[in-house]
Amino acid sequence: MTGVVQMGATVLLYSRYDQLVRQALTNEQGKFVFDKLSPDLYSIRVTLASFVPAIRRNIAVAAGSENLLQINLATLLSSIDLVSAGPSRGALMSDEWKWVLRSSQATRPVLRLLPVSSSAVNTDTMFSDTTALVRLSAGDSDSLTSGSGQDLGTAFAVATSIYGSTRVQFSGNVGYTSASVLPSAGFRASYSRSEDGQSSPEIIVTARQLYLPNLTAVSSSDPGLALRTVSVAIRDKADLTDHLRLEYGASMDAVMFVQHVTYVSPFARASYDLGKGGSLRFAYSDGADPGALLERSSSAAANDALGNEQLSQDLAQLALLPRISQSDDRLRVQRTRNFEGGYRIAQGSRVYGVAMYSEAVTNAAFVLSGARGFVPYSDSLPDLDSNSRIFDVGNYNRMGYAASMKQLLGARMDVTTAVGRAGALADEQPASADTAVSIRNSIQQVQRMWASAAFSATLPPFGTRLTTSFGWTDARVLMPDHLFLTEDVTESTGWNVRVRQPLPFLPSRCGRLEATAELRNLLAQGYLPLQADGEKALLTNSPKAVRGGLAFIF
Repeated sequence: MTGVVQMGATVLLYSRYDQLVRQALTNEQGKFVFDKLSPDLYSIRVTLASFVPAIRRNIAVAAGSENLLQINLATLLSSIDLVSAGPSRGALMSDEWKWVLRSSQATRPVLRLLPVSSSAVNTDTMFSDTTALVRLSAGDSDSLTSGSGQDLGTAFAVATSIYGSTRVQFSGNVGYTSASVLPSAGFRASYSRSEDGQSSPEIIVTARQLYLPNLTAVSSSDPGLALRTVSVAIRDKADLTDHLRLEYGASMDAVMFVQHVTYVSPFARASYDLGKGGSLRFAYSDGADPGALLERSSSAAANDALGNEQLSQDLAQLALLPRISQSDDRLRVQRTRNFEGGYRIAQGSRVYGVAMYSEAVTNAAFVLSGARGFVPYSDSLPDLDSNSRIFDVGNYNRMGYAASMKQLLGARMDVTTAVGRAGALADEQPASADTAVSIRNSIQQVQRMWASAAFSATLPPFGTRLTTSFGWTDARVLMPDHLFLTEDVTESTGWNVRVRQPLPFLPSRCGRLEATAELRNLLAQGYLPLQADGEKALLTNSPKAVRGGLAFIF
């Protein structure tokens, strides 16, 4: 480290797949060593209280070589410079010694080329860096329109590297719902390859099948209506310049539920690094949820109590179903076209950000809870494992903006606050009749302020991981969720809590066991009351839910 040496800084070493492989602390001279590393590409992250973390990616480690890292921790902009120290002493043969051997008659025979047997061509392990998890959970069901994962009960995921250059991940979610006699399931497989420092596009295939309750069934053994989805996605990234990175991709989705609908969803995000001046981001998406665009952050992987962020994100993507509805007896799929720009800058232990977006939503689907027949069955769908209906409120266009601040409270805690203004839905006038058209016409768009706060911490000495957030807006409106692609904030209304608790169950070499608890919208906020011919109903995109479970990671 340059300047004043710092003792006790945490140094994390990640593989090319952002998996933590080594960890060290700097000594009284501000130094650390990672020796006996396999030739590959690595990333390094250095953190110390009161300093901005320093990150360096794509550090090439060759056989028999040494790399010197010059790390400068600062309160505004930290940096890591890479200085090649050349071959390590005694590890490789010097050029002078090679010429000595070539000029000597006694040693010249060692220079002859001999045939190599096929059994000795490849000595690398076929499977390496294998990780897996199994998760069991139970509790309240999730709505198809809530934007949260459809946790069916048993989820699993496994990832491995093949010969160190190919990464394969496979995940699944299997379970029963109380309204169906047949199991529901979803499976997701991804493939990516990286060789000689060059990464190929990642290909992802996802298939799901769920059964929705059939309210017109005459027998309790009726399996219900089958919802089937198939998706093929591709995503990639490219560094156009030293400061400009482009992330892009597209997915082709097919949804089968009575009718068949096929659509394509492209997305892209450009990030420009301004150095000390912060960074700019511009994003575009059209179609389904572009959650695949969100990059995996090293900080999240380092602080995550599960220690397996990639597999957890893979399961989260598997659980996100297309938002479907029905209008005039025809299947509708919600599509969102989003243009967004954002700016972020770090100053000391704080990160400031602003973002603006323009959003156009077609066939917006929300949960409607009310008396039986409040809306005709031809203009609604039964929700998963509940007595509510999915209602298509039509189309809307809105603009919004947000300003946020994230405060780091040491290496284990952070607080994020955000405030903004965006379009919301309000019931301006009661519907004249209980028809879908009149109910849609009674819902109007209004501009409202919103605010949110989130707190995340890892609590010693038991390693409890606590994440809680609260969102506020006008209680008389429904604020649709907007997935920010340039900032780490949310417009979600209500109070949410998530807890992860490691359990002392098995030796660390055999795996880890953790208990999880998740409480969503505890105060039942963000509900829009509707009226039609004296009947009342509630419209929401975030129903109250409580879930818990166990996760085994090995």
